[in-house]
Amino acid sequence: MTPNLKSIVESILFVAEAPVTLDRLCLLLEEFERVEVRDALDDLLEEYGREGRGVVLAEVAGGYQFRTPPGNADYLRRLTKTRPAKFSQSALETLAIIAYRQPVTRAEIEYLRGVDSGGVLKTILEKKLIKILGKKDIPGKPLIYGTTREFLELFGLKDLRGLPTLKEVRDLSETTPYEQQVELPLEQPGEEG
Repeated sequence: MTPNLKSIVESILFVAEAPVTLDRLCLLLEEFERVEVRDALDDLLEEYGREGRGVVLAEVAGGYQFRTPPGNADYLRRLTKTRPAKFSQSALETLAIIAYRQPVTRAEIEYLRGVDSGGVLKTILEKKLIKILGKKDIPGKPLIYGTTREFLELFGLKDLRGLPTLKEVRDLSETTPYEQQVELPLEQPGEEG
């Protein structure tokens, strides 16, 4: 009986706890050619990309992982009784600076934020969303930080190129017409309205 490669790849991705790269799949499936593994992945991406599926195959953090559609999150929370990850404004600011400017030092982060960031850095380090990449070759040898695979997984990014551009961020932050406040004229005495 010939093994069904697509079925095998699907099973591996289903049981994997983290995204699986194409290279890792090829190592696990050494009896198949790389092009065959790639074709099986492409077929699965197409099948699980159809509208209305309860599970999607996503390219995340440089690998492939089964995920649930965001629209189903509230229902799944009922099952797991968990709350979505919440981040403070300072944690989000710090993560954004690191994601866009990495490798970056604590001093550079604090300069951009205008406040001490030691506590926030410690918190997001503990959550494994950032890591210490090394030390910068300047006096004092400060630590330099960068994002992790866990960061990419949490935010559903294939890689850092998936981050919104600064233009997209600016476009989101611009006031939309329905948010603009308009001053209404007051009725003049003697006018009926």
